[in-house]
Amino acid sequence: MWKIRTHRMGIDQGSLVLFSDYKHNGKMWAGTGERELYRTITFSEPFLTPPAVKVGMSMWDIDHSANQRMDILARKVSTSGFRIVFRTWGDTRIARVRADWLAIGEVAHEDDWEI
Repeated sequence: MWKIRTHRMGIDQGSLVLFSDYKHNGKMWAGTGERELYRTITFSEPFLTPPAVKVGMSMWDIDHSANQRMDILARKVSTSGFRIVFRTWGDTRIARVRADWLAIGEVAHEDDWEI
């Protein structure tokens, strides 16, 4: 269990349209097989240690004629940011996806000082 001193708790969040591939016949819409997409997120200010990050899809637009296969996760979490990884496979056709993220961790406090 991670115990955070509440005066040092920082929460950062954001929302990002990962792609709109239907507009230009991109790989998530027109492709088949394994496909991946990466987006780098930078926190509004750095955490003291890598925070806990949760990523989820807040909007998806998917063709109904095939199986709906999607995977979304946070990778390479650091004190300054992380990478959203979105994956699909098979014959899934995805027009667009928006991801929301939340990072919780320790941040510097104005009363901190070092000797």
